[in-house]
Amino acid sequence: MWIPATLISVLACLLIMHFLKQCWSHKNYPPGPLRLPLIGSIWRIIPNFSQDTFIKLAKQYGNIYTIWAGSLPVVVLSGIETVKEGVVKHSEYFDERPETPFFKALGNENGIGLSNGHTWKQQRKFAILILRKLGLGKKGIEHKIEEEAHQLVETFARAKGQPLDPSSPVSNSVTNVICSLIFGQRFSLKDEEFIKLKDALWNIIQFSMTFFQLLYDTLPWLMKHLPGPHKKVFASRDFISSFARKEVEKHKTHRSLVEPQDFIDYYLLQIEKSKKDPDSSYNEENLSQCICDLFAAGTETITHILLWALVLMANHPDIQEKVQKEIDEVLGSSKSFSYQNWKKLPYTSAVIHEIQRFKYILLFGVPRQCSKDVNIMGFLIPEGAIVIPDARCVLFDPKHWETPQEFNPNNFLDKDGKFVEKEEFLLFGAGKVAPHRCQGNCLSGTPGMTGQRTHGQKAPMFGRFVRKTRAHGLRVREGRTGGPYMYWAAVGKDRTLHLLHQSAEVIHL
Repeated sequence: MWIPATLISVLACLLIMHFLKQCWSHKNYPPGPLRLPLIGSIWRIIPNFSQDTFIKLAKQYGNIYTIWAGSLPVVVLSGIETVKEGVVKHSEYFDERPETPFFKALGNENGIGLSNGHTWKQQRKFAILILRKLGLGKKGIEHKIEEEAHQLVETFARAKGQPLDPSSPVSNSVTNVICSLIFGQRFSLKDEEFIKLKDALWNIIQFSMTFFQLLYDTLPWLMKHLPGPHKKVFASRDFISSFARKEVEKHKTHRSLVEPQDFIDYYLLQIEKSKKDPDSSYNEENLSQCICDLFAAGTETITHILLWALVLMANHPDIQEKVQKEIDEVLGSSKSFSYQNWKKLPYTSAVIHEIQRFKYILLFGVPRQCSKDVNIMGFLIPEGAIVIPDARCVLFDPKHWETPQEFNPNNFLDKDGKFVEKEEFLLFGAGKVAPHRCQGNCLSGTPGMTGQRTHGQKAPMFGRFVRKTRAHGLRVREGRTGGPYMYWAAVGKDRTLHLLHQSAEVIHL
């Protein structure tokens, strides 16, 4: 028995020596929680992870610190100055998406969100161009948003005062706006394929940034052969890809010969134009993944922002009244909203921005991967390290916000009541290049908020923007994005919306 015991002892000594050698070679990295063999420092993160975990770590280790995910260093940047020094001043070093085993398996390095280098640059540039052509941020998309707003209003009205979960109707409307942009059509809420599409998207979104994703990235060779939630995620990916391919085939048959009508039309035209270009990345594989990326970028984020908007407006009737008064003064008897009205609504704009600041739905900013060794504030950030800008820390920094822990639209108004852009308003990351945020920024910023404004004007039950409502305070539901904990809504005979919590537990906002 002494041979196996000796062998185990030797192997243990070798592992310890290798670990200590690694620790010595990484001595110039930013400080952080104690790193253990194999698991790194995730033992400190996972058990009690919450939206404030990074803020607490920054208080303990400073505005730049390292978390070890196994042997992979993850450097977190906290505070506006640190974020600017890292991903703004040195943006050329942080223009890549982390290439983890899970992301590679999920996207095959295609599309926008899960690719790097030439493919990413070409797909991203094209997506932004086409979304602009389709009217994103312009008048062209307004009628689609108003149609979905009307459908949402009717869904609530048909309940005839009975409580219902608003997350599903809101999600349906948001998803159909994106369907209109990509496929050129909306789907019936009873369409089985549409329901499966939403479920598949939700499966992928819920898996992201969980313990099981971390486990897959740590032990990919093992997880590939084991059952678990990752298998459901890849099956959902396959369904969305199949759904996208079917729509692409329909477009090939019925494509407009005069003018492209949607994202797929434009992309198919680009494939034809670039056939002879050896550097072209335009193909149907990238098209299918781009479709998945656009859905993933917009569906959950917009839905959660709108659900939080309902909650916050219901809890702050004084702010509701100011918003409605401003809308009435600007629009008068008009029943539709256009982008020309935007600059005339400074208070409404401030409210929309404050909703997104106060209920920041992401756990942190967009992760980047360092392409070269770089020195940030005296610390070495090695090539291949994942860098995360902690946007939440910036958005709740008392140095830059008058009342960071309170819902206060004045955070975005000057002394004359004019809307002001704030550098600290980091929603989807920062940087001159702002890598991998384009589709999320476009989709969640524009149609989601326009839909909200449309509700405010068009839908009596939203209160005229949820006027005369009662609501309990609601908890944040932890996950990839921080949506509200489940609540129910009911429309009274006076066409006002009442928000009701399912649970007996109430935490006022």
